[in-house]
Parts: sequence; structure tokens; C-alpha cells
Amino acid sequence: MSWEVLALALIVGAANWGFRTLPIRFGLGSGAGPGGGMLARFLAAVGPAAIATLFVASSLPFVQAGAVLAPLAGTVAVGAVWVWRRSVVLATLAGALAYAAGFALAG
Repeated sequence: MSWEVLALALIVGAANWGFRTLPIRFGLGSGAGPGGGMLARFLAAVGPAAIATLFVASSLPFVQAGAVLAPLAGTVAVGAVWVWRRSVVLATLAGALAYAAGFALAG
């Protein structure tokens, strides 16, 4: 593994930790509804924005290479299991398994 990849992983991990821990640490987790302040609304929007960013970042190399089976299988599995069971845990596990299976089949 190159030092650039390791540095990037550490930076992304630190940012992820900060986005999850600091709002709770400073009591910014409550009041994210319509009556909350601008900072509370911003922090409430960070989660979905981070998920969308990670989705695009993980799918883009496959789509550019023409290998859409892995991201497509993972996305369909997440959506299907979420609609079926309404469980984030099961949907995540199903998506990871389908992604891995699609990656293995694409070879």
C-alpha cells in the first residue's frame, strides 16, 4: 500500500469520526427538525450527503471501465432489502454481499 493511500484513508477516517462525534459532544444533535437552527439543519444533511458522495466515489471507477455489475447489484440489493425489511443493517449486509458477488462474477 502506498503512503498516499494510507494518508487518504486516515484523513477520511478522521473526517468521518469528526462528523459523527463532534455534534454529539457539543450537544448539536437535538433540534435538527424544522425549528432547529442553521447549524442543526446543516448537520442533519451531512449524513445523506456523505452517503451519496461515497456511492458515487465507489461506483464511478466501475462505470468508467464499463463494469457496472458490482455497483448495480449492490444498489439493487440495498434498495430491495430496505423496502422488504426496513432494516439498515440487513440492507447494508445484503448490498455488501451482492457487491462482492457482482465483483467476483465480473472477474
